[in-house]
Amino acid sequence: MKQLLILSGKGGTGKTTIASAFIKLTKANAYADCDVDAPNLHLIMNQSVVPKTTDYYGMPKADINTMLCIKCDKCRQNCRFDAIKVDKDYKVDPFACEGCGVCEAICPVNAVSLKPHVAGELKLYEDEKSVFSTAQLKMGSGTSGKLVTEVKNQMKSAAENSEFAIVDGSPGIGCPVIASLSGVDMVLIVAEPSISGISDMERILKTTAIFQIKAAVCVNKYDTNLSNSEKIEQYCKKQGIPFIGKVPFDMEAVKAINNGKTIVDSECASGQAAKEIYQRAIDLLFDKNSNENA
Repeated sequence: MKQLLILSGKGGTGKTTIASAFIKLTKANAYADCDVDAPNLHLIMNQSVVPKTTDYYGMPKADINTMLCIKCDKCRQNCRFDAIKVDKDYKVDPFACEGCGVCEAICPVNAVSLKPHVAGELKLYEDEKSVFSTAQLKMGSGTSGKLVTEVKNQMKSAAENSEFAIVDGSPGIGCPVIASLSGVDMVLIVAEPSISGISDMERILKTTAIFQIKAAVCVNKYDTNLSNSEKIEQYCKKQGIPFIGKVPFDMEAVKAINNGKTIVDSECASGQAAKEIYQRAIDLLFDKNSNENA
């Protein structure tokens, strides 16, 4: 299964807008939303089937058996994360607990134990036409990278006969992005023509280079700052990175997204630009044209 991963160095660049357009254009029967902290691809793709949900267990959390606890206070005194609180009984704050196990090891009466803790929820939308894998991380959970891996594994298992998949990644360069990069064949970076957008694009390109993954760049809302858009294009040419297109700011695109549609569902300037970028990305992914650095 060839995988095209769509990333951005920062939030708000239009990454999911491009990803949803690509899914519609390719009629991909396997795709995933790996932005597990704030998934939103399902809002645009209008999923009509009820998803299959599965609890995702992250790091275990400490639990205190109040019937066994002798209130010696050793657990609280030795907790480096200030996760153990005392009211009437000793209790563990699951948001603060890191599951290190010190309290369990130091308890003289074995009143403390580490128990599995639900850190999120995996969702699989599946019908005879397509497989869509996504997840929602619970607030305060810190295992986003591992959950992203589960999202991708779920997609591959459910669509093992699919030849091609599109993955909507997370913004930034943190653990979720690193997990998203694993096993993909190409990354399309959606850049924003701002100072921070350029800086974040450079960071994500350096990250993909470390993993030796083919990368290409497009600019969304390029006409909001033509000077910075030109800087992005020149940077790509200088670094030998395929620059495959520019999407204009388009109020019709805003209307489409607000109505739960993709930008290629209506005749608009941004939708036409997305179609052209899509074709260039597919040509690069399948090596149909190895000289796409326009």
